[in-house]
Amino acid sequence: MKKISVVVPCYNEEESIPLFYQEVNKITEKMKEKCDFEFVFVNDGSKDKTLEELRNLAKKDKRVRYLSFSRNFGKEAAMYAGLENATGDYITTMDADLQDPPSLLIEMFDTLETKEYDCCATKSTNRKGYSFLRKIFTKWFYKIIGHISKTEMIPGARDFRLMTRQMVDAILSMKEYNRYSKGLFSFVGFETKWIDFEIEDRKAGKSKFNFWKLFSYAIEGIVAFSTAPLVLAALVGVIFCIISFCLIIFIIVRTIVWGDPVSGWPSMVCIMFMIGGIQLFSTGIIGEYLAKTYLETKKRPIYIVKETEKDKK
Repeated sequence: MKKISVVVPCYNEEESIPLFYQEVNKITEKMKEKCDFEFVFVNDGSKDKTLEELRNLAKKDKRVRYLSFSRNFGKEAAMYAGLENATGDYITTMDADLQDPPSLLIEMFDTLETKEYDCCATKSTNRKGYSFLRKIFTKWFYKIIGHISKTEMIPGARDFRLMTRQMVDAILSMKEYNRYSKGLFSFVGFETKWIDFEIEDRKAGKSKFNFWKLFSYAIEGIVAFSTAPLVLAALVGVIFCIISFCLIIFIIVRTIVWGDPVSGWPSMVCIMFMIGGIQLFSTGIIGEYLAKTYLETKKRPIYIVKETEKDKK
């Protein structure tokens, strides 16, 4: 029989893990005649009792495996580690908060078994639990990146998806340090079927993503999959050069025809501040790309494992 690996990144999810395991276990019981399962939990340097919960699960269920990082490396690193250590024919990535309904796994598996698709992914049809500001920025992020990136970004796409081994191997072949998984999933291609669903409320715990973390994640996606900001910085520079040249001509003509009384220094100061701000903005864009390049050239490991279920046997 085929085997499905359930990859679950965890950060301070001690309350969610038992509930998650219970719910997914109901689905595995329904699918036991179709396929086998393994659970690959990744403890991303949690500060609570997440690791203790994973140890208990591993003792109770032989299908449960876990990796515990030496510190917090971020969700992207946790997902990569889970994919790298999964042994199934099909691999799914799920959050422990149960906002993505595990019941969809049945439909996903049946879809991939038709051999018409390599991936069955989910996208949300609502923004339940999002603040007004987050909804606005999320909407504009997808509009912007949709226009500036050659890689297709699906609005509302979730990390919850079921993939074939071939697709996962393609994703793992990209060992970049700065990772934006939604873009990487799209970049590798393969035939994908999308399932719409409504996000459910968190069953336990609190979200680890605040507005600024999501904003940084959005910047990561833009820098990773588009060079348009660099073009924008260069274009702004050209525009201001043209404006400056026109102003020089205007000042020369005005001086020759009407003379040049000393006036207007407040407006001059405002213009200087505006141009200085644009220069710093453009320098910041270039610096962001240089920083990412700098981190990539270091070749540091994406994650470091401190403990696995094998260490406790």
